[in-house]
Amino acid sequence: MGTGSLDVVCGAVLFETHEAYLDHRPGRGHPERPDRLRAVVAGIEEAGVGEALRRAVPRPATRAELERVHDPDYLDALEAFINQGGGHLDPDTAVSQGSWQAAVRAAGAGLDAVERLDRGEADAAFVAVRPPGHHARPNQAMGFCLINNVAVMAAALADRGERVLIVDWDAHHGNGTQDAFYADSRVAYVSMHQYPLYPGTGRIDETGAGQGTGYTVNLPFPAGTTGDAYLAALDEVVAPLAASFKPTCVAFSAGFDAHRADPLTGLGLTAGDFADLTERVMRLVRPGHLVAILEGGYDLDALHDCAAACVARLAGTNYRPEPATSGGPGLDVVAAVRGQRQLVEERSQG
Repeated sequence: MGTGSLDVVCGAVLFETHEAYLDHRPGRGHPERPDRLRAVVAGIEEAGVGEALRRAVPRPATRAELERVHDPDYLDALEAFINQGGGHLDPDTAVSQGSWQAAVRAAGAGLDAVERLDRGEADAAFVAVRPPGHHARPNQAMGFCLINNVAVMAAALADRGERVLIVDWDAHHGNGTQDAFYADSRVAYVSMHQYPLYPGTGRIDETGAGQGTGYTVNLPFPAGTTGDAYLAALDEVVAPLAASFKPTCVAFSAGFDAHRADPLTGLGLTAGDFADLTERVMRLVRPGHLVAILEGGYDLDALHDCAAACVARLAGTNYRPEPATSGGPGLDVVAAVRGQRQLVEERSQG
């Protein structure tokens, strides 16, 4: 994967999902339920982008690929617990007998998408997976997440010499992804999330450590934040970071729980906003070097519409079941982070 012109070029979209993801069953009434995946697929079908889709079956991740991010003892314990029948790993995170195969294939979806993009099969990829992954730490499952799907993909890319920018717009801070790359200058991580909210991390002053200092950027938005603040963050913070970091691959943790109807969060976005956010992220890297990985989103109607708007924009159409939003809080957060980034750059140059 290489750099070049960053004009938005639209075309074929690789779409990967698998029926094994439906076999992960956290239990009756759990918000991270199999119907989430059905809502995503139905929304994409309704968006009318079928001719642009290149459907593919994701492969499972190998043990070596998982161990780039996760501790071997953790993986052994998780697999054994699932094989023994599963249950609750913590009050939020539960597994069933089908969860291990679902999680390993979810972790492999991004890897498979990269391989297919390398072969020129599409211009971008959207992988609809579950369980989600961005809360999974190297040695801990949490927040509905077992294996960190985007981190497994990013680590593989980094190990082959790529520079990876991860943009995480899930409403919850991706603490597991941040932990995986906090001291790693090969991967830049940007999170736009509600704060305070689970898991309680993602403050502005969390900016990386060691060689990774300055490569973690957090935008902790207040409840009610609307799409204009998110676009400002991408234009005024993320785009300048990308210009200096020069990513050869961009991944985005495509959670849709920042939608105003989501039952677990309090942000104010709509499906129209996610169309705009997708377009902005597309500008950060050349076609053929962009992978979106599904994270959260727990109102089924909102998830249906937001995933459809996102994939349609990747395909070059403007499907907007709802208008974009503006006028809420959050612009002060963008200004604060922009000022902090300027100080970081000045110190590095001095």
